[in-house]
Amino acid sequence: MRSAFICFLFFIGFKVSAQQVSVSGKITDDTGNPVPFASVYIQNTTLGASANSEGDYSLQLKPGQYVMQYKAMGLKQETRKVDLKESKVINITLHTEVYQLQTVSITGNGQDPAYAIIRKAIKKRNTYLNEVRAYTCDVYIKGLQKLLDAPKKFLGRDINQIGRQIGLDSNRRGIIYLSESQSKYSFMYPGKVHEEMISSKVSGSNRAFSFNRASDLRINFYENFETWPGISLRPLISPIADNALFYYNYKYIGETVENGKTINKIQVIPRRPHDPCFEGYIYIQDDSWRLVALDLYITKKANISLADTIKINQQFVPVSNKAWMTSTIRFDFTGGLFGFKLGGYFISVYKNYDLNPTFNKKDFNEVLRITKGINKKDSTYWQQERPIPLTNEEKTDYTKKEVLAAKRESKHYLDSIDKVNNKFNLIRLTLSGMSLRDRYKKEYYRFDPLLSTFFFNTVQGFAFNYKTSFTKMIDTANNRFFRVGANIGYGISDHILNGGVNALIPVSQFTLGLDAGSDVVDMNNLQPISTLSNTVHSLFAKQNYQKLYQKQFASASLSGRITGGWQAVATVEWANRNWLPNTSAYSFSNNNVYTSNNPLLPAQNIPLFPKNQSFKLSLRTTYDFSNQYETHPNGRRYLPSPYPTIGLSFTKGIKNILSSDVDYDKLSADISKSDISMGVYGHTSFFIGAGKFLTATSLYYPDYNQFRGNEGIFYRGGISSFLLLNYYTYSTRTEYLEGHFEHNFSGFITNKIPIIRKLKLQEIVHINYLTSPELKNYYELGLGVQYLNLKVLYGTSYNSGSNIHSAIRLGISL
Repeated sequence: MRSAFICFLFFIGFKVSAQQVSVSGKITDDTGNPVPFASVYIQNTTLGASANSEGDYSLQLKPGQYVMQYKAMGLKQETRKVDLKESKVINITLHTEVYQLQTVSITGNGQDPAYAIIRKAIKKRNTYLNEVRAYTCDVYIKGLQKLLDAPKKFLGRDINQIGRQIGLDSNRRGIIYLSESQSKYSFMYPGKVHEEMISSKVSGSNRAFSFNRASDLRINFYENFETWPGISLRPLISPIADNALFYYNYKYIGETVENGKTINKIQVIPRRPHDPCFEGYIYIQDDSWRLVALDLYITKKANISLADTIKINQQFVPVSNKAWMTSTIRFDFTGGLFGFKLGGYFISVYKNYDLNPTFNKKDFNEVLRITKGINKKDSTYWQQERPIPLTNEEKTDYTKKEVLAAKRESKHYLDSIDKVNNKFNLIRLTLSGMSLRDRYKKEYYRFDPLLSTFFFNTVQGFAFNYKTSFTKMIDTANNRFFRVGANIGYGISDHILNGGVNALIPVSQFTLGLDAGSDVVDMNNLQPISTLSNTVHSLFAKQNYQKLYQKQFASASLSGRITGGWQAVATVEWANRNWLPNTSAYSFSNNNVYTSNNPLLPAQNIPLFPKNQSFKLSLRTTYDFSNQYETHPNGRRYLPSPYPTIGLSFTKGIKNILSSDVDYDKLSADISKSDISMGVYGHTSFFIGAGKFLTATSLYYPDYNQFRGNEGIFYRGGISSFLLLNYYTYSTRTEYLEGHFEHNFSGFITNKIPIIRKLKLQEIVHINYLTSPELKNYYELGLGVQYLNLKVLYGTSYNSGSNIHSAIRLGISL
């Protein structure tokens, strides 16, 4: 009986597989060269595929009669009627498309006829943008990145050795990323998306999941502009945007007839070389004035990052009588940095559109779903499902790296790698620190760099504070780890030895933090000036900005996400606090005189506060209105909200517990939002905070509300930072209100700074405000110009009751 049942299943499986046949072949041009990534579609359907980079295609279909269409940019479409009863090989030659000019003429005002077509396309832009309010489709994505060239060594590392480990050839060239994925993609106006990854394959890893995302590759040139974070600081203007005529010139190339419809080919040319604009060709259908294809590119001239050139090829197919949808999108890119040259592409194929799905808005709270097991599909599955055949190079890469992946996961291999990397290297320990790893056990020891351990301040003199840590991954699936660290420090001038231990322990979905020891810390608990900055200012300009005290302490905290966009942290701390005097006046400079370690009496070496004990409880909660998240095999990841984040904090100093001397209650609230897009006008950020000590029976300077000031040339940026505010003077024990506004105008400032005309610049406007009873009012107005991390700050500030003073500063944003 069992054998009969097995035979029955085998017969059913054979019948199902027999229902699928393939049509495959090679697509070439007039000269016999392969046509890479040509589209293959079944007429009047959204079933299709794409040729690979060598012109080979394959399409799985049920037996039947089909009309197949083959097309590629700049080549004439070919149609074949096929009666599929069994698998067939059909090779296709696509001939060069001839675009006719005889039916158009230059208008009476001498304007190219392309402008009339573009104006009609712009007029119809909003119609087609809102034509389809919701849809679902299946998306296949393949991504490939290749290392085209690399130096033999980089930062002391042997690139040849690293190349062998990741499968490169002897010239340090080859595929460094190859991945395929299939997703079910859902869209609902305006801009709500849900993507569920169905399958994933990554070359060289049996456990990883593809980085391919349909939402990342989504483009819509019916939008006025495309926003590509990380690639362009400015939004990129569509060739048919409402204001496109201000940014583009157009040239009519000609027309051709495709499926009985006239298609106009128009060249788009940026009016100015450095505008955020595309170059290339767009194809617009006559009468309907809709886009049917795009072949565009953008280069470094348009101020893009990471890549030298990005090419975009998009094709559309009719899905219904009135709607055209994307059939394929391809991004090709090249770039390089520090002698490394990269190139590659991402291509997506869309099929099985449903333009009338039933959705609930809550369906889109989950933006992405990746579940366990989708990366375990076998080769038979992929051979049946992938719409783009693998090239010989890609097949080899999968095969070779599958062996490497199995090898890399073995204990013998991991131990051999660790043995090489864990060798003691004094130069590495000095400059960048060392990590000793046991990859098989997932244990890591970290030793900080010696160079950053040493510093100088007027309280300790020359001093060091060395840190080390141990990390153990205890839950790989959910990325949960245990970490313990320790530090030891000593001041050569004050002869005080300090040290401490700390730990991070996962507790359910929360993290427990423990910290205890002794340290010399900043009186401003926001630490607005770094140890390195204070060292440089002290030794080279005799400006000891940082004011310090000794703190012996023990604390515990519990932090994590309560639900959705609601996060919280609770902290309890006991501390013994002791003011310290200056013990060193050493400096390379004799131009200034060091101030005392009392920021309120800089000319007098008088203690700012007496020795005291503090026991306090702090609660901090934030909510960012985020109801969108991604589900990964290791848990949820919530996405940033388009709305501001609100925060509420409460600190209570409790008297008499463990001899505590403090007794106060402080309540504060804030609202903030960074990088609010203003389209072509840049990005805006703001922070507004207010607080009040409800009771202040007993507290000391370290308990005051502090602010992020800046007086040095090393500017620590941040949305709640002041450009010129004194680090300590305006701390308050009553109430306060602070506001910060920053607007970045991203672009090229060619008319203001001709010397650096070709550099990528940002023009930044700052407006900062602070008030409290002690301070009354403090205002800052600033205009800055930024290239990479260099920042020139032009500021004018004034404090009520004191002289107006201005400053021009050159700073380095850290």
